[in-house]
Amino acid sequence: MKGPTGMSTSGANEQRGSQTRQIDIEPIAMRVPEACRYLGIGRSTLYVLIGDGEIEFIKLGSSTLVLTESLKRLVESKRNILRNAAEDASRICIPILFMPSRWPQFQRP
Repeated sequence: MKGPTGMSTSGANEQRGSQTRQIDIEPIAMRVPEACRYLGIGRSTLYVLIGDGEIEFIKLGSSTLVLTESLKRLVESKRNILRNAAEDASRICIPILFMPSRWPQFQRP
């Protein structure tokens, strides 16, 4: 059966399928505006991170391309820092605050 484009229906489905596969491919690098959207940060913050060496980039002609893997590493490292800080805080603070021997200190005279 032919569709409105003159292509068979199965051919149209194959074309849609290949378009879907193309969308699923993650880029190796992206331009600055896309990198900002990817991280949800502003342009100046991205350039600060680049300047601090936390994000890798390449220059290709006049374009600045940010490496996608570098963005992922940054997010994962920040996530690990927060996770470790939360674990440290739970190990240090909670046992001290909830020790019954410390409770009388907090009672009013």
